[in-house]
Amino acid sequence: MTDAQTLTARPPAATGHENAQHAQSAAEALVQAFVDRGFTHFTGVPCSLLKGVFRVLESGEGPAGTVSYLPAPREDSALGVASGLSAAGAKPVVLMQNSGLGYSLNVLTSLNLIYDLHVPLIVSWRGHDGNDAVEHDIIGRELLNLLDVFGLRHTVFDPSDPHGSVERCLAAAEDGRTTPVLIVKEGI
Repeated sequence: MTDAQTLTARPPAATGHENAQHAQSAAEALVQAFVDRGFTHFTGVPCSLLKGVFRVLESGEGPAGTVSYLPAPREDSALGVASGLSAAGAKPVVLMQNSGLGYSLNVLTSLNLIYDLHVPLIVSWRGHDGNDAVEHDIIGRELLNLLDVFGLRHTVFDPSDPHGSVERCLAAAEDGRTTPVLIVKEGI
């Protein structure tokens, strides 16, 4: 290969294993960022876009070794558990798919928002690009509008800056009067 070819040659495409390692790294960094801010519990319902985060939490190793992970059957149940933990002085985080946010609206509006139990939500953004299963089209298109209607401050997760994303998300709700939402667009 000549020098010109070397300079213009594309690097080899990442293999599935390398992509999984990158996603796992972003997932570990995401969990670590919440741990670094003193969060003690994670609860939620698995989603394919958040599978790396759930793997980290289920492993109980690395950053997950210092927190409790409580699986939930539904998103509204996860939010209820997290609300009870928060009221008891713990610092929980809830993970959910954006379609599960619909299940959670009653809990959010009749418990969390009126009693200032503002636990951070990590919400996957299925259907954001219109290129997902059809059941995600409407919620994917309207997610940001829905969050705005309920006054939920949101930050889109940047996989190249997990700690910064978490910091921006939590800073948007430092007044303690709103629920911060970290939106994950791509699988981690």
